[in-house]
Formats: sequence, C-alpha cells, structure tokens
Amino acid sequence: MPIGDLQARLLALCRIDGLNWHLIAREAQRQGGLDRLLNGQVSESGKEAAKAIDALRRGLADLPRYEDEARAAADRAEAAGAALYTVLDDGYPTNLRLVFNLPPFLFVRGQLLDGDMRSVAVVGTRQATQDGLRRADRMARLLAEQRVTVISGLARGVDTAAHSSALRVGSRTIAVIGTGILRCYPRENYQLAEQIAETGALVSQFWPDTPPATYTFPRRNVTMSGMSQGTVVIEASSTSGAKMQARLALEHGKRVYLLRSLVDGHEWARRYASRPGAVVVDNVEDVVTTLLPLERIQAADSRRQQLAIPYL
Repeated sequence: MPIGDLQARLLALCRIDGLNWHLIAREAQRQGGLDRLLNGQVSESGKEAAKAIDALRRGLADLPRYEDEARAAADRAEAAGAALYTVLDDGYPTNLRLVFNLPPFLFVRGQLLDGDMRSVAVVGTRQATQDGLRRADRMARLLAEQRVTVISGLARGVDTAAHSSALRVGSRTIAVIGTGILRCYPRENYQLAEQIAETGALVSQFWPDTPPATYTFPRRNVTMSGMSQGTVVIEASSTSGAKMQARLALEHGKRVYLLRSLVDGHEWARRYASRPGAVVVDNVEDVVTTLLPLERIQAADSRRQQLAIPYL
C-alpha cells in the first residue's frame, strides 16, 4: 500500500541534511507542527531549533526530490514485507511516544500490538560469559511466562539468548535492530530474525538499506529504551552499549533493573544502583511488580496529546 502524502512529507523532511530527527518527531506531533516544518518554522527555541530553521531554509527547495526518494524507500521496504509507522500514525508505539528523543518513523516486519506496552528490554554484552547467557535466558523466559514482551537488539551474546528464550516458550519478542529493515546484522542471526518477524516484530528506525555503522547502534539503544517500560542489564562493561542504554532509560524516566551479580562485579553498576529509577533485582518478580498497567500508559499518552508539550 503506497504511503500517504503526510507520511511522505514527514519522511522527506528527514532527508534534509542537518535537520535533527528527534526535533522533527516532536514537532510533527504538535498541532500544526508538520505545516510549520514545511514552512521553515519550529515551535521550540534554543540552539537546536536555530539549527533546524537554518537546515529547513537550505533544504525545503529540494523537498519534491526528497519526497520521491522517501516514497521509493518505503516501496522497497513494503516489497520486503515491512510496514511504515510514523509519529503521525495511530500504530506508532505508545511507550516510544513518551520520550523526548523518539525517532520520526519506524519500519516494522511483523506486528506491533497494544500489549507490547507491557514490555521490558533485556540487554548485555556481545561477549557474554556462560553465566551471563544463562541469566539472560532465564530472565527472558520468566518475563515471557508472565506475558511480558521481551525487547532486545538482535546482537550476539545476551540479546540472542533473550530473543531465543522468549521464542522457545512461544511468547512475543521484539528486535530493535541497528540497520535498515532490509539488512540483518549479525548475519548469523538471519534465521533468528525471521522467527522473530513471524510471531513478534523486527523494528528499524533507519532508511531500509542502511548498513551497520558506529552511529546506528547508539540510536538503536535510544529506541529500545523508549519502546520498553524498563531495561534489565544482565552483564555489561563500563564501555558497553548496555551501560549506555541504562543511562538512557534513566533519562527517559524509566526503570533500570540491574542484576545483583552485575552490581557485585562492576563499579559503574554500583553507582547506577543508587540513582532514582534504578532497582537491584534478585528475581523476575522484582521486575514484573513494577510494571505499569496499559491504562496508565495510555492515559499518559492522552495527556501528551492534550498538552502538546515537548517532553513528558
């Protein structure tokens, strides 16, 4: 199904060099926000807003070409079975709407469900120990048995263990990937990705052909944190993406669940454990009992729509 005109214009704005995608996403959700962007205006103030206005003034003349490119990209994704969700669409994930640095669009293979609001990200190092892999497997399995959607990043190590465990018990898992939806990284997880798409969802915030790059995985962590109610960190060094996601989750006002074994073994985890929003966990009940019901999240989204403010 061809994308709509509003979707195409939003994606075209994302083709403008130097225009911050998070600002596009925030502005587009506000009353008249897309029209303002198309007229070279934004409602925010500050340095980022000033840069956005400059970028819009330089780029709007090329918008017809960018719109053609955006439609072509969406067509390639659709041909591969991926659907487009923008911040203008009702199907955009509600949890993700509630963070300030949300992506303006997602390409999705599989299905996103309302029940995915009851979700937890399970993350950790690619170079996991056997103990770390066992803990990831157990945490994901127990979450899945409690009908919690398990979100992870399709990477080697902890991510692979978490997705695989959720699939084994027949539960939903979502992979937020660090490439375009037409690619799979690491290649060894191709079959795993296909299984996830059959019963859960593969989610990408990038143009469909985007290869893995140093900038894509940190952005992926932002979205993984945003889509979940909280993040469980299984095993992670002080320089890992999992530690970065823990920081992002705290910035998003979400829970960070630190396994006691992680806190006992890493200074950074001990520091994080003392921060508001962080919880040291011994078992899955320590996670599940803190999850919000769907009605609370939907109410927060309704307030966001009514107030049309930049951040919640």
